Amino acid sequence: MNNVTTYADKPWMKSYFVGPYKLAKTMAPYPEISIYQFLEDSTTKYPDNVACIYLDQKLTYKELKLQVDKFATALADLGVNKGDCVVTILPTCLEFIIADFAILRLGAIHVPLSILHKEPDLLYEINESGAKTIICSYRRLNRIENIKDEILVKNLIYTPVPLFPDYTLPKMKDIPNAHKMMDLISKSKPNPPEVSINPKKDIALLPFTGGTTGVPKGTMLSHYNVTTNVRQSLHWFLGPLERGFKGKSAALVCVPIFHQYGHWAVFSSISWGLRTILVDARDIDQIANIIKKQRPFAVYGVPTHFSELLMQDLKKMPIFYFSGAAALPPDVAEKFGKKTGVPMSEGYGMTECSPCTHINLSALSKVTRFMTEVKVSVGVPIPDTDVKLIDPKSGEEVSLGKEGEIWIRGPQVMLGYWPEKGKGLQKNHWLATGDIGIMDEDGYFKIVDRIKDMINVSGMKVYSRVIDDVLHSHPAVRLAGVIGIPDPNRPGSERVKAFVVLQDEFRESTSTDDILKFCKDTLPPYAVPKQIEIRDFLPLTRVMKLDKKKLKAEEVELN
Repeated sequence: MNNVTTYADKPWMKSYFVGPYKLAKTMAPYPEISIYQFLEDSTTKYPDNVACIYLDQKLTYKELKLQVDKFATALADLGVNKGDCVVTILPTCLEFIIADFAILRLGAIHVPLSILHKEPDLLYEINESGAKTIICSYRRLNRIENIKDEILVKNLIYTPVPLFPDYTLPKMKDIPNAHKMMDLISKSKPNPPEVSINPKKDIALLPFTGGTTGVPKGTMLSHYNVTTNVRQSLHWFLGPLERGFKGKSAALVCVPIFHQYGHWAVFSSISWGLRTILVDARDIDQIANIIKKQRPFAVYGVPTHFSELLMQDLKKMPIFYFSGAAALPPDVAEKFGKKTGVPMSEGYGMTECSPCTHINLSALSKVTRFMTEVKVSVGVPIPDTDVKLIDPKSGEEVSLGKEGEIWIRGPQVMLGYWPEKGKGLQKNHWLATGDIGIMDEDGYFKIVDRIKDMINVSGMKVYSRVIDDVLHSHPAVRLAGVIGIPDPNRPGSERVKAFVVLQDEFRESTSTDDILKFCKDTLPPYAVPKQIEIRDFLPLTRVMKLDKKKLKAEEVELN
């Protein structure tokens, strides 16, 4: 690699192609529009197209916009104004999308909270945002009831949400001083007040994230951050194929849409007039059935989805499979590609980046038979995104080909952590991600590990992701995860502990000694796990990511 070249030269631009199609080196200038404009434009162009489907419910673009506008009127009548925070505690469902666009149309700030939050988390994030309006599913009302004396809520709105096919909705009792969402919609007219929105300055979304350190923080994403990121990602890498997809195709979103990855997928689909198919992230059988019956052009999931889908009877079909939100084990990607006949594509990003920063174009090129091999990588930086790798200790930029913490700058990077603009950003609006990465000569990046997940074994750096990948390459292993636990014999040092779930057919024939020998044959001695625990299942987050934080907490409790 030429040492004269620097990250500022953006060497990844030479890889800006999908098959025979060259991709734009910039998508600027970016339109300064509100997120709601995506729905407005697609409704104008494709009014009778189905906009979204969940179980046996569906809405056309015309129907979706009507319900959005009526709900926006209802919210305005309840006193929701521009700049007000509105909390939602909703699972993946049509009501989430209706509430989402209604809030955004009013210039209010949507604060999507996880439906897994217990009372302390809800209390903290509701009070931190200062929200006075809460929209939740009927099943979450008890949690709000338990903290009602500690929050200043003016409006409480609730709705039933079906959980699976043929689900019978509960008979809802009337809640004092609360409103049923569908009652508000049915009673309101679709004429909300016109609000002037400054896309670059006005906050659209306030998702909470653990960030790189500490307690959850509200991430201030402007309308411009989000709409720009959609153009930088989906509109960019599928631009050459736009005529074949726009207003015609469907996308299956397997990720909860209160998560920024799932939220991005919804916005992206609506921006192109696509049919957005929603599904419970945990329902692997239903996901497989949708893929087989509806054949969406794209499936958005996380590595656990694709690991589990390997057990399903999927046929070879021309479908793009996109993985994000967590490290994709190369072995899973390879097996899935062989099974489906389509190489998997991986992306990278974080909530603070709206969320996308990198996309693996080599997988898309392989589909077109323009490239013979798929790079094992999170991909190249998307247009108008600056990336550099920094030595965490010295703070200096590392030379090309060396490992360093990924720093990102671009129009998709947040305004800052709530409520202070610029908070959490470095000088000149750079974002330090907390991820250690490396770039190859073609500008493709690999994530080596999270800084906080690196394991210190007697002063030696052990990357947990490397061991994760090795374990996943064992034919008997279905899921795996590695953490560092304190070494009782060496203060300040850690030991590597591995957790694995075996494939069903290997449960009787594979032992911890078999896996340990495999690790010894593959890894340097200091990185070999000192303990291997075989489990029937591993803890997953709602987004179906391995919950290493919970594994560590369990170890602390045991010891």
